[in-house]
Amino acid sequence: MHYYNFHIGDYKSHTHHLSLMEDIAYRRLLDYYYLHEHPIKQRDIARQIGMKDQEQEVLTVLDEFFTNTESGYINPRADDEISKYRGLSEAGKRGASKRWEKPSDSHPIATPLPPYSPPNATPIATKNQEPITNKENTATATPEGVSDSVWQDFQKLRKAKKAAITATAMLGIKREADKARVSLQQALETCCERGWVGFKAEWMEQKSFAAPLTVPSRQGVDPALAKAIADQLAGKPPSAEIREKLAAIRRTA
Repeated sequence: MHYYNFHIGDYKSHTHHLSLMEDIAYRRLLDYYYLHEHPIKQRDIARQIGMKDQEQEVLTVLDEFFTNTESGYINPRADDEISKYRGLSEAGKRGASKRWEKPSDSHPIATPLPPYSPPNATPIATKNQEPITNKENTATATPEGVSDSVWQDFQKLRKAKKAAITATAMLGIKREADKARVSLQQALETCCERGWVGFKAEWMEQKSFAAPLTVPSRQGVDPALAKAIADQLAGKPPSAEIREKLAAIRRTA
């Protein structure tokens, strides 16, 4: 046996009078007895349990807790535990043998059940299966306050630019529209007119020079302003230099 029950209460009540060495000798004798499952021979037992220098304590424990027979020292309680262990071991072996016996024709092997799949389980993707995408992140419904025609034009524009219309993108456009103090409808109209896939509030500054000059200057049109008008017609946002000039004009106006 490589395992046996150890009742602490019973052991304590029967061994409280033992010295330290006697207690150690008793525990080692029990381990030896359970491990080998046969009577203990007095000869060399102290050496076999590692207590050669405490042979007298070992013999004292043998005489008190073990019974001397012709076959050697035995322990009735340990023999009872070993007998129970052997009975359980044999029963387990017989049960295992029955389970692995070849079934007869009258008892064919049952067809194994398919693996259990819990309800609402996510299917496992195969190599030929298209990846599952989260379609909820794509904004396709017409936003509130935006006409269907403008929304369709904006969708076509994004599709042509290979830019998906997502909820995050629309929130960003709405935020910039609020900064520019324009409605979402106006922001999307501006995007469609200028070919923008996105919208920035600062880009709306170019509206201040969107109208053509009605009174030509004696010295001609400022080259930087002319370039800004050309960029605006091409749908490009104004440069930082132009934005600074426009800010300066507003401060002096």
